[in-house]
Amino acid sequence: MNASPDTCWTLLSRREGPDLRIFRVRFDRYRIAPTDIERDFVVLDGPDWVNVVPLTDDGEVVLVRQFRHGSGRVTLEVPGGVVNRGEDPAAAALRELREETGCAARSIEPIGALNPNPAIQTNRCHFFLARGVVPDGPPEPDEAERIEVVRVPRRDVPRLVGEGAFDHALVALAFGFAGLIDGPLSGTR
Repeated sequence: MNASPDTCWTLLSRREGPDLRIFRVRFDRYRIAPTDIERDFVVLDGPDWVNVVPLTDDGEVVLVRQFRHGSGRVTLEVPGGVVNRGEDPAAAALRELREETGCAARSIEPIGALNPNPAIQTNRCHFFLARGVVPDGPPEPDEAERIEVVRVPRRDVPRLVGEGAFDHALVALAFGFAGLIDGPLSGTR
């Protein structure tokens, strides 16, 4: 059964499921050739995200520590968040940097964009490198966020990734796009 993945999927129906604030659940029913079986697939339809790797002129990376509900733990991450409807991803990156860290950047450049999980999600994560990052007032996190701003030397990032200090796949990927790590990743907790 070697049907081409490009030609074997026929969308039969699309049914909206619950709106869960950060995602809307959708059920897509497909006919799959060549056997013509029919199956429902769950799709999470949500807004795009941004992740920002913020670099200071004195060689530090500005990070955030915050509680993550999925893992039930506090994690060390780059600033990031949701792209609002109609918002340019670069503008969202600068907004999230400002809100979560209280910092502004001299420049922001796109360094990549990928689907976080195309098996079930419709959104993309846009990655940015912010240069010349400086304090610009106090952080202004969302009312349900509790964030600690942490600065680490840029040279320590590969070691910290290898030791498992970053438990978020999209954060490790952001460091890779930014050229802060290369080679195989190791160190899981």
